Amino acid sequence: QLVESGGGLVQPGGSLRLSCAASGFTLDRYAIGWFRQAPGKEREGVSCISSSGDSTEYTDSVKGRFTISRDNANNTVYLQMSSLKPEDGAVYYCAASFFCANVQRVYHYWGQGTQVTVSS
Repeated sequence: QLVESGGGLVQPGGSLRLSCAASGFTLDRYAIGWFRQAPGKEREGVSCISSSGDSTEYTDSVKGRFTISRDNANNTVYLQMSSLKPEDGAVYYCAASFFCANVQRVYHYWGQGTQVTVSS
């Protein structure tokens, strides 16, 4: 099971750090992706980190603003979000796969999501 936390309401330009914690299995075997879904839109990939943490990927709209990282010792992956914009508001999900891919069906485990709202 994956559990996301850290969402909330933040003003434009603000920051949030999302966490993705695993229970029942260890994350260090898996690449972890972050996805988001805004109302009325399809779920989209945001970022992904390889199992070792050596490789990271970002969608163009968040490059330079979001940073993905992992702490395998604590079985947790983070998404640091800075310079947030209203269009970043969505439900954010983390998911586990054996490799990073922008194909959601390869992700085996999903969290329940955490809401991020960016508004003044």
